[in-house]
Amino acid sequence: MQDFLFIVGGLVLLIAGGNWLLKSAVDLSLKLKIPKIVIGMTVVSFATSAPELIVSINAALDGFPDLALGNVVGSNIANLGLVLAITILLSPIDVSKSFYTTDWPVMMLASLLFFFFIYFDGVLVQYEGIIMVVFLFLFLVYLLRFQKPAVIDEEDEPDVMMPTYKTALFLGLGGGALWGGSELLITGAVGMATVFGVSERVIAITIVSVGTSIPELAASIIAVIKKEKAISLGNLIGSNIFNLLAVLGITSIITPITVMDQGLLTNDIFWMLGISFLILPLVFIPKGLRLGWRDGLILISVYLAFIYITIQ
Repeated sequence: MQDFLFIVGGLVLLIAGGNWLLKSAVDLSLKLKIPKIVIGMTVVSFATSAPELIVSINAALDGFPDLALGNVVGSNIANLGLVLAITILLSPIDVSKSFYTTDWPVMMLASLLFFFFIYFDGVLVQYEGIIMVVFLFLFLVYLLRFQKPAVIDEEDEPDVMMPTYKTALFLGLGGGALWGGSELLITGAVGMATVFGVSERVIAITIVSVGTSIPELAASIIAVIKKEKAISLGNLIGSNIFNLLAVLGITSIITPITVMDQGLLTNDIFWMLGISFLILPLVFIPKGLRLGWRDGLILISVYLAFIYITIQ
């Protein structure tokens, strides 16, 4: 019971911390007069991936590399199989052309790069992390230089800046809550794995990954309720790219990540590649550049099959 409360408490702190960090980061960017497009593609993406990043760094440093890896691989599967599925079950979404020209190919490249680095030797080392972060940097530069016209600015949100002390307070609270939440989550996850006699990887790939995907799910549901089309497939694919290249890249630069449970290499990584690839035909069949409730049912079925097989 205590481990379960640690996990719940950790997730609450991670979600609150991510939200505070996002608020302060966007406000800081406005104060520094950084263009909105740059904020959206860098600051916001990074802040929403902050729970995954802090959990992964902390888990790797504490000697639980499977929690770090399982968290990211599981989050990527959950973003598409759970978050996207629920979003399109609630309301169909139109997919922009940039999906097949940029977003999807880069996500597949990032996924294959990660697969190539970890599959053969079971370890993600410093120079591989550097290559991943450089690839992310090049992707962001490409987006900012060539994708500017594709980004629609939100007209309805005025730029109201917070007082500096509030920005600093949110920044401090956000960072503290993320770190504290990650410590609680790791303690609870390791404890639960011990109690149920399963590996840390299984807990990471199921409970921890869904928990760190909650901010994306909340944002998606709020967007559907508000009838905003702001939440697009691009947002979730962007989150997956960030999870692989930034979260695992930065974590492996700080400390090498070694696979402990081989299930990650024989099972999980193939589910991640499979569901990432599946999005492409779903977008085009039966109606081009549109995802509807049928696609949502397929994705959620795949996700449930993944969870069932992993727990077995």
